[in-house]
Amino acid sequence: MGLWHVFYADWQMECCGTPFSLGDEVSWPLLLSDADGVLGGGWLDRLAEIAGPVEDVPRRAGTARVVREGAGLTAGLSEDPVDLVPGEDLGEVEPGDRIRRAGLLTVESHCGVDLPDTRGRVRAIQVVAQGFAEVVPGSGTWEPVAGERSLRPVRECPKWFAEADAGVLVTLEVPRTDSRLSYALREHRGIPHEGAAPGAETEGLPPETLAAVLEILGRAPSGGPGGT
Repeated sequence: MGLWHVFYADWQMECCGTPFSLGDEVSWPLLLSDADGVLGGGWLDRLAEIAGPVEDVPRRAGTARVVREGAGLTAGLSEDPVDLVPGEDLGEVEPGDRIRRAGLLTVESHCGVDLPDTRGRVRAIQVVAQGFAEVVPGSGTWEPVAGERSLRPVRECPKWFAEADAGVLVTLEVPRTDSRLSYALREHRGIPHEGAAPGAETEGLPPETLAAVLEILGRAPSGGPGGT
């Protein structure tokens, strides 16, 4: 089973999300977002790298273009159904092509594209506090401040967030995938990579212990397959 960092924005949860706790099984539509566009960037240690085939999946109007990692994780390639692959000529990527993309996985249920759900188990939750500053004094326009972000572990995702909080960073364990974060956890626990049973790296760890270890390992990308 692969471990993946997923950002769940406060407004997405407050609008129509369902709060969840450590150990809960959830099912979310995921988007592989441009990390620089989420709260001003700075997510280098939380990025996911996804490699797999490109598919067009039906939606209410037309199709959405997605990429699959293993058999368990599906991520949309753009929140704009017109710009299906950000930064590329659509003619360069066709359904069936295999691609590799890095970005920040985000829960996205309001982008106008009906994305397939990815099912997984919540292994860690951290509330994201983000600093903002007014672009021009008196303008009323605020933007995230680089470097002014902090994470604090919690057992439950709130339904309503404090003013300084921008959402939660979740570590999601997704069946039938592997990831660099899982690879790092196996290394940390001395579990052989070859022949290890799915989910062996998290077996036997109490939720609080696992969340603490994942918070440390998630700070630095490691070698191995898949994303972080």
